[in-house]
Amino acid sequence: MNFPKANSFPTSTMRERSMGPNPLKLCEELLAYGNIPADSVVLDLGSGAGLTSALMARECSFTVYAADLWSDPSDNMRFFEECGLTNRQAIPLKADATALPFAHGFFDAVVSVDSYNYFGRDPLYLGEHLLPLVRRGGELLFAIPGMARDRHDDLPACLLRSWTPEQLDYMHDMSWWRANIEQTEGVEILDMHEMACTREAWADWLECDNEYAAGDRAAVEAGALTYLNTIAVRLRRR
Repeated sequence: MNFPKANSFPTSTMRERSMGPNPLKLCEELLAYGNIPADSVVLDLGSGAGLTSALMARECSFTVYAADLWSDPSDNMRFFEECGLTNRQAIPLKADATALPFAHGFFDAVVSVDSYNYFGRDPLYLGEHLLPLVRRGGELLFAIPGMARDRHDDLPACLLRSWTPEQLDYMHDMSWWRANIEQTEGVEILDMHEMACTREAWADWLECDNEYAAGDRAAVEAGALTYLNTIAVRLRRR
């Protein structure tokens, strides 16, 4: 795939600020599936070190609220400024996904890359905590790390080279996520499918010089990507 938006960021920046498979490429591919107009107000949920927020603000002309529980908002703000963005284009904040400090209907859209599986596995989460914040007709786009087919009762040995069964319990297949989301009233599933850039995004991640990327190499080199994928989810609030 071609990634003009993702590739507008230096490779060194991607490697320094990534927290998993290349979030820039995942974000660009995910946005191509959706229909979020320029100038939309977008929640980047689980924004990490700000890469996806910077891409959406700079390359898509969104006003982006970068919400993450574990990242430093001041560090993200410095990064946004280095990208040429103002605090009216990209707004960093520390926030728990279950206690987001926004009015109902505040956002035109929500984007979540490589994080929704941490809080969205609770079938009540979407309807109680997230959907009310989106205007009616607004879209929610998730890139969810998942499995080609759930194998929790028979985990392949290659996966266990890097991750524990408890960590792998965060990973589920498309059928599992569809059943999870279908329990929420007021939302329409527009599309769910496997993303095309998964292997490329993983390859970029494994080239990063940090302990987490290094820890993932054993599983991937043993064939883990035969069993893992990334699931694109496109929803619309009714």
